[in-house]
Amino acid sequence: MRTVQLKRGKNEAWQYVGKALVLSKPLVLVFGNRFLLEDTSIYEEIKGLFPDGEIVFGSTSGDISSNMVNEESVTITAIEFEKTNVLIKTENVLNGNGDDYQTGANLMNKFPEEDLQFMLLITDGSYINGSNLTRGLNNAMKKRILVTGGMCADDTRFERTLSSYNENPKEGEIVAVGFYGTALEVTSSIYGGWTPFGPERIVTKSEGNVLYELDSLPALELYKNYLGEKSKDLPASALLYPLNVVAEGSKHAIVRSILNIDEEANAIILAGDIPVNSKVQLMMTNVDNIANASERAARQALEQCKNKPELAMLVSCIGRKLVLDQRVEEEVEEVLEVVGAETTLTGFYSYGEIAPFSGEQGCRLHNQTMTITLMSEV
Repeated sequence: MRTVQLKRGKNEAWQYVGKALVLSKPLVLVFGNRFLLEDTSIYEEIKGLFPDGEIVFGSTSGDISSNMVNEESVTITAIEFEKTNVLIKTENVLNGNGDDYQTGANLMNKFPEEDLQFMLLITDGSYINGSNLTRGLNNAMKKRILVTGGMCADDTRFERTLSSYNENPKEGEIVAVGFYGTALEVTSSIYGGWTPFGPERIVTKSEGNVLYELDSLPALELYKNYLGEKSKDLPASALLYPLNVVAEGSKHAIVRSILNIDEEANAIILAGDIPVNSKVQLMMTNVDNIANASERAARQALEQCKNKPELAMLVSCIGRKLVLDQRVEEEVEEVLEVVGAETTLTGFYSYGEIAPFSGEQGCRLHNQTMTITLMSEV
């Protein structure tokens, strides 16, 4: 496996991050600012850099390379595999019937099973219910494979998210990258670093990812009372106070970010499902807890490796980035210290992270976590 990274800001030329190499038929991951990805020449520009590359785009709330978090920029990570084949398929939710579960199943069914080792998902972050999408993927799998990835983002604007494969980035797109061959070793891990606080409440009315009532009281009104003065900055301020959700009968807590609010319905719109009868608490954190969680995720992923990782894919949540603020690079530096400077780092800040819980095989939608995927060829 060989990698090349480049980055550029607005009205800037491309600059290499590390060595400049000529790669053969690389997988080209392009993560960046939504406004820069809206440039109608972006695909042709990158195709000019990697004429025989398979190019995948995703808009972000910050893109990751080496030990840097880049904002208002575009970062390219091109990966040449020696023994691994890549197959890429897409679905677009704006062209379908609105059934995200079926969309996930349809996408999974496009991939031949033989020698499929791993799937990377780069998905729309505006129209998709990530919980339903991952359930559809899981239920369509005939053999269990590792699936990780994330939902594209648009900083704190929540206006448009973009993704695509071998064309200009667009809305509603889900890109799945399948990796084939037994030479590929892939491990993953997730950690959050958030702490529940305040009273535990019961979800008494919800539909999918829309929360209407807690303890039979309007959810948005309750949430605004907790936030006090900060409620005037909703929905952005909600990223600092996500919800800890324990579904009835579940052994795992899921963190859910609030992506938007519905003033008319007095409701909260979340990144994933929040079932009726779930127990819910507010959560908070600090810079040290966030950085420590990233280190733990890196160590747990590394402990599963038999070989030195060559590539580390990091998908972290925009809410974590807001907490870290000027110290945002600290959680990336924690990962780099664990995996080693020889490992290429790539990734982005997202509206939702996709990965399994430790010890489980089926992927899930998470919020407010650091998700780390380590890859190498043997």
